[in-house]
Amino acid sequence: MGHRSRQARVADIRDIAMSMPHVTELPGSQGKPVFQVGGRSFVFFRNPRPDAVDPDTGERYPDVVVFWTPSEADKQALIQDDDLPFFTTPHFDGHLSVLLRASRVGELSLRELTEIIQDAWLSRASGARARNWLAAQGFDEST
Repeated sequence: MGHRSRQARVADIRDIAMSMPHVTELPGSQGKPVFQVGGRSFVFFRNPRPDAVDPDTGERYPDVVVFWTPSEADKQALIQDDDLPFFTTPHFDGHLSVLLRASRVGELSLRELTEIIQDAWLSRASGARARNWLAAQGFDEST
């Protein structure tokens, strides 16, 4: 078994997203970054909204990051794993994405965060781009 990689940092989100091919970074509302592939968002930093609040204070979370997921099963696996800090809200019912507070990114390893962002990119990239990237990584399409 390999060792666990270092803890992830918020800055890693941008670094990993921008390391994927054909990615553009756009300023979202309030200047928060949105990462897109082919004009389709796959990771973005969200503005505080009434659906994601601190249960003790009622204050809106100011640091929510949205990550697309490949499927509803993947989404559920991430939010139901008690070892992972991902969550969702009723606003995201039926939306193939999970939420993560930036303040909790350090609960993930760099390897885990990389896999989440790569999966988000794959879920939003065109079929050709996804196949090309997977092939470049040594993944066989038949697997």
